[in-house]
Amino acid sequence: MERVIVDMDEVIADPMGEMVQWYTEKYGLAVDYSKMINTGWIKGFPEQHQQECMQRLLSPGFFRNLPVMTGSQQVLEEINKRYELFIVSAAIEFPNSLKDKVEWLNDYFPFITWRQIVLCGDKKLISGDHMIDDHVRNLINFNGKKYLFTSAHNVDVMDYQRIDNWKEVADIFLG
Repeated sequence: MERVIVDMDEVIADPMGEMVQWYTEKYGLAVDYSKMINTGWIKGFPEQHQQECMQRLLSPGFFRNLPVMTGSQQVLEEINKRYELFIVSAAIEFPNSLKDKVEWLNDYFPFITWRQIVLCGDKKLISGDHMIDDHVRNLINFNGKKYLFTSAHNVDVMDYQRIDNWKEVADIFLG
């Protein structure tokens, strides 16, 4: 059975969307998506608020109530029936996210068992046949087929097969 590795943030969970919504409601200022390219999405927020945004990411509870990426639940449920599926997140970067992420997965993806969740620091140890991720740094050393899930910070990357949404994931894996 082929193994499919799927990232969490910006692939099945939407922390950037949550942060942008919070920020625009709180400050009424625009986010500059062009400044996110090749840097990460915190750089798209005005400089005077980047530290506050980072503190919000590091705070307990931020990752607990994130929006689910449209279509991901249904597609992953079907992938789970046909493939060996693992959700892999480099969550150690945000230590308070560990409990939040497990609880979030249990709520929104109840068909994924605890044995299918890998919360790690560096994804270099991860192996499989397919990986869907929004960060090139996680795909570089992966030994299988690499899929770059589109996010504001990677729109100029052309070296990987790009996936823009969960319908495209379904076409690739369930088609």
